[in-house]
Amino acid sequence: MTLLAWHRHGTVPAEGSLAEVPLVLLHAFPFDATMWHDVVAELDDIPVLTVDAPGFGDSAPLQGEPSLVPYADAIVADLAELGVHRAVVAGLSMGGYTLLEIASRRPEVLAGLALLDTKATADDDDARAARLAAADEAEGEGGNEVVSGLLLKALSPITLANRPQVVDQVREDLGRAPAAGIAWAQRAMAARPDHLEALGLISAPAIVLRGEHDTMGTAADARQMASRLADVEMIEIPEAGHFSHVETPAAVAQAVHALYLRAVRRD
Repeated sequence: MTLLAWHRHGTVPAEGSLAEVPLVLLHAFPFDATMWHDVVAELDDIPVLTVDAPGFGDSAPLQGEPSLVPYADAIVADLAELGVHRAVVAGLSMGGYTLLEIASRRPEVLAGLALLDTKATADDDDARAARLAAADEAEGEGGNEVVSGLLLKALSPITLANRPQVVDQVREDLGRAPAAGIAWAQRAMAARPDHLEALGLISAPAIVLRGEHDTMGTAADARQMASRLADVEMIEIPEAGHFSHVETPAAVAQAVHALYLRAVRRD
């Protein structure tokens, strides 16, 4: 039995390496695996697994102090339970932080990695304090209202002005975020270490992708990660912000699809 809730997508070929190495998508805070809907729709020719983080979607909370370490360990353990020992893994924002934990702890699992709208450095003192305050507020009277500000902070100005259906979708998703999950995730992200050095140990193919208007995962953050990776492509998506998965899903899908093919042909 797996520790987390997993969802299967795409077409698994009858034979060959593509049947053995799936693409795993790790979602952003404060969403669940359904955030990948529009990206997954573009990936129907490869095997795709999505997973709900602890306390989100259909995944129960994990025991112990909030940390991305047990989440990363649960992903690796669950994949083994599913018969998967190598995977191409893509993580956006918090999903990227979790991917970095896997890269640090179990790099042999990674046939390829996609760091999407994320960064490898730890929070500074102010950012850490803000996360812990938000966690306390979510558990108090604030509930999931504490994440409502992400609507303006994370979406690109182009999306806010010209894509009302995307704005409405993100607003709906934020309103569905569980307060307990928000509190766990904020504390877990506040506790994460710097993982830049771990990237230097990765030889697998990689991409570092960001929306051009992402102010949360900056161009400097992307260059810093890419500079540590041995086999990397940097991608900047026009007209997207931090939530590129919903702002420009076809472009994100194209990028991870190309990485997937490159990785499994090399693996």
